[in-house]
Amino acid sequence: MKNQMTNDMIFFGTPEFAVKILDGLVSAGYNVKAVYTQTDKPKGRGNKMQPPPVKEYALEHGIPVYQPKTLRDEDVLNGIRELKPDMIVVAAYGKIFPDALLEIPRYGCINVHGSLLPQYRGAAPVQRCIINGETRTGVTIMRMDSGCDTGDMISKAGTDIPDDMNCGELFEKMGEAGSDLLLDTIPRIFDGTAVYEKQDGDKATYSPKIEKSELALDFSRPAKQLHDLIRGVYPLLVCGCYQTGSKGRRGLRIAKTEVCEGNGAPGEVIKADARSNELTVACGEGALRIVELIPEGKQKMSAGDYIRGRQIALGDILVKE
Repeated sequence: MKNQMTNDMIFFGTPEFAVKILDGLVSAGYNVKAVYTQTDKPKGRGNKMQPPPVKEYALEHGIPVYQPKTLRDEDVLNGIRELKPDMIVVAAYGKIFPDALLEIPRYGCINVHGSLLPQYRGAAPVQRCIINGETRTGVTIMRMDSGCDTGDMISKAGTDIPDDMNCGELFEKMGEAGSDLLLDTIPRIFDGTAVYEKQDGDKATYSPKIEKSELALDFSRPAKQLHDLIRGVYPLLVCGCYQTGSKGRRGLRIAKTEVCEGNGAPGEVIKADARSNELTVACGEGALRIVELIPEGKQKMSAGDYIRGRQIALGDILVKE
């Protein structure tokens, strides 16, 4: 049975992670008067315009959707003021809030951030913590201010990161944790019992957006670093390289790997066994077993299928460019 809430909210968010948070609010009975999300983006081979996941969810649940290109437009701000929200909840929205927007809701703008602040402030905390080899992260509920994830913290929940977990799986796990934590925190904000803790700026780290140039695999690096990079961006992004040798030069994107032992020149294919589905590439330190890959112009397949198709052989070299 849903709780009967009278507090009016506006939700700002864009990806699947934010859908989890929004669904928690709706399921709990909060009155979400509107959703603000990023504009539709072209996606796929046909560059068909694709709505953000939050927009799809909101439309399915009859919630009005707004997709302004900027939050600094006075007409946009006036539209938000007219909705008279008691609280604005934000989860991975993707735009900076101007001071004029922060001042609108009487209970403030509350952000569900995907890290244990003050570590991993910024646009890509979930991806960066995996890329950096962290074994633990979490979610922080904070009251937004004019800085980038610098506001006072209200509550936190930690979670472990298994060595084989990718960022899509971690987003799923943290979305559920963030939703539960938010629903536990909101009543304390409304009744005045919430405790606000200032962040220690000296301990802050930053997690900038993932750049395309970072996705190129350099096999002179340690295998563990490459493994963490690959799983740290997949399936939102896919790391890639070029295969040279028996079949000439072709592009490969790597979806799933394991760290293993092995010796050879960096990038050299040192094992290609179709029977055991083992495709192993030497790295600057250790080796990388490729489990799933996406050949240029083809769908994702297992390494075993790629080997059985005689598309790669011992001695082939995988290079960055």
